[in-house]
Amino acid sequence: MPVKRFGPVGIIDIGSNSVRFVAYGGTERVPSVLFNEKLMAALGRGVAKNGKLDEQAMDLTLRALARFRQLGKEMGLKRLHTVATAAVRDATNGKIFLKEIAELGLKPRLISGDEEAELAGLGVISAMPQAKGIVADLGGGSLELIGVARGAVGSAATLPLGVLRLGPDPQRGDIAHIIRNGIKNSRLKDAARGGNLYLVGGSFRALALLDMKTAGHPLPIVHSHRIQPDRLPDLRRALASMNNEELKAHTQISGARIPTLPAVVTLLETMISVLGPRKICVSAFGLREGLLYRDLDALTRAEDPLLAAALEVGERLGRFGDHGTVLDMWMDPLFPDEPGDLQRLRLAACLLADIAWNAHPDFRAERAVDMALHGNWVGINSHGRAVLGRALCSAFGGDGGFSADVAALLKPGEVERLISWGRALRLAQRLSGGTEALLRKTSIGLKPGKVILSIPEKYRALYSEAVERRLLQLARSMDRRPEVTFN
Repeated sequence: MPVKRFGPVGIIDIGSNSVRFVAYGGTERVPSVLFNEKLMAALGRGVAKNGKLDEQAMDLTLRALARFRQLGKEMGLKRLHTVATAAVRDATNGKIFLKEIAELGLKPRLISGDEEAELAGLGVISAMPQAKGIVADLGGGSLELIGVARGAVGSAATLPLGVLRLGPDPQRGDIAHIIRNGIKNSRLKDAARGGNLYLVGGSFRALALLDMKTAGHPLPIVHSHRIQPDRLPDLRRALASMNNEELKAHTQISGARIPTLPAVVTLLETMISVLGPRKICVSAFGLREGLLYRDLDALTRAEDPLLAAALEVGERLGRFGDHGTVLDMWMDPLFPDEPGDLQRLRLAACLLADIAWNAHPDFRAERAVDMALHGNWVGINSHGRAVLGRALCSAFGGDGGFSADVAALLKPGEVERLISWGRALRLAQRLSGGTEALLRKTSIGLKPGKVILSIPEKYRALYSEAVERRLLQLARSMDRRPEVTFN
């Protein structure tokens, strides 16, 4: 089934700390970022001081917005959402600023704290459909909390705890008082207790990146990263022991965010104490993605975000159109005992099985692994990325070149299975020439001690020395003998 394309569409997000323009294209369910530009305008800094948007910050923002509008016109955007959040919402001169934005030819919309929370919650649900607990979206001017469960959002609260309002040395007692007062009459009080807290926003993502870099994580991609509470004192010490230049060089965190991170650590420690979550997980998706997700019909929302993205990429980069689902069905009899989570990852690997064909033959495995590990996927964690990378490494004939550090993310016994996935894909692509119709005419399965490839007699010519060699490699990886039948 062909991917349903959409866009390009754009979002201008006028936040309290940053102003960002993102253009999206690709597929509706998991849009690809075509362009992304950010200005750290710190509009909310003046609001925290005197209740007004700072004139210099407004001027910087207006100049950026004029540029973003012009870029959007040249990109041929079908829609351009412009939304403003806490700083503009709370400023005494916010309405005047919105009028100035409108004079640029944009149509700014001021969203309430509850809507901001709703969109952040929907963004997390878009990336993690099974999310259950509390989403915490930390901006410059406010902290939004919202309950999520069963694919829907629930109670929400907006708290004056943005990074520009916290100050350099906030007190845990003061923060705890604000949080408790803000949620005391809502279901949020117990929504994360013993469960999950999902972190959204650039400051939380920067903290996650610091955690991964200082811990030597082999795959420092913040989406789905879990921050362990006992790591927070280590992060505080790291922030105290390195200057800004050292932190930027070591972690690639924006210099504008570094000064606020000690306060973010204090905020997170207090949130954990008050809300009582067992797991703290970071989401790369938030308000902007929630805005797009809210516009989707129910059928599109129900799509698996990983598989939707893999289908789009596989179709776009494949030679003869998508045939990943057929590949998965063809090799399914070889792996009858797989649990549902692995079956899902195997299907994703099949959808991506043709993504590196146009690279130099000596580097196809390297290209495929890089895309599997570092692609803009959601609905997957670092373990899942390692699974895809190891399988595609074998699929493109690169069994000896997989990173040992990344392989350490795999579970015991998985490497052998993933090599077999890759070799089954490698056999299928050689047998069929990468086409769906020929693959459908053959089948493969297991018998005691054997891997059996079945080819109709009229298609006997499909069987060659190259096919025989790849069948042998697959059978050996499964500790079986190869056999071919013509019927």
